[in-house]
Amino acid sequence: MNSLQHCTCKATLIGLCLAFASGAYAQVGSINSAVITPRVFNDVPGAVGTYLNSYPGSITLGESGMSAATGYADRDVWRFSNDGLTAYQFGNNDYFTASMTLTVNGNDASIDNEGGFLLSSTSVGDIQLIANYPGAFVGQFGGISFWNSGITYALGNTITLSLSYFYDTINSANALQFSANGIYSPVFDFSSGGIGAGSTLGGYYQIQNDPNNLANAGQALFGNISIESVPEPSVLALLGLGIVTLGAAVSRRRRI
Repeated sequence: MNSLQHCTCKATLIGLCLAFASGAYAQVGSINSAVITPRVFNDVPGAVGTYLNSYPGSITLGESGMSAATGYADRDVWRFSNDGLTAYQFGNNDYFTASMTLTVNGNDASIDNEGGFLLSSTSVGDIQLIANYPGAFVGQFGGISFWNSGITYALGNTITLSLSYFYDTINSANALQFSANGIYSPVFDFSSGGIGAGSTLGGYYQIQNDPNNLANAGQALFGNISIESVPEPSVLALLGLGIVTLGAAVSRRRRI
């Protein structure tokens, strides 16, 4: 095999490695939009909703007239999508990092207002990373863990939330890690194996009913929304193989 054929063969191998690696984690990269589902909880059907979708710059979920004789709360949800029509369904090995800013507002300080990330895992149920008032809580609960960031939340404050789903090579398990304003949680491993095929991810806003306040209203503003693929360890190994192979081919070519 002459030097040109040798380099061509190696280049083909590199291309196959890189193509396989790219295909292995490109699915999350297809996410390009968000879809809103109003009133996942609809305890006060007479309330008036405001739903504005300017993904990825901002999404607003709001409710006014949240006052009825009975009922606990209304909840609105948005979810990542790759077709603008349906929620993107994650695979068990669809690793990602997602982040956004969040501002929760309301005019009734006596009732529960909350918003944040909602990861609907098909294996362990809902996992929420939230800001809440009047509980003044910023942290995560549900599914696999509980984490309190220690940040005290007040209505009108803007915080940055993020979560990463990845393969924990130390413990050989799929895992989640959360952060709020740059404060990171421990790494939480899945005993179930992972989030489960068909899981969805997005944000939600929930406001409690106040029978005594006809003007009860609030909203959550989600901004700077982003989601990126996190390569699998096997993908990183393939990328490394491609780089090493390329370096060897270039070195050999220079010696000829």
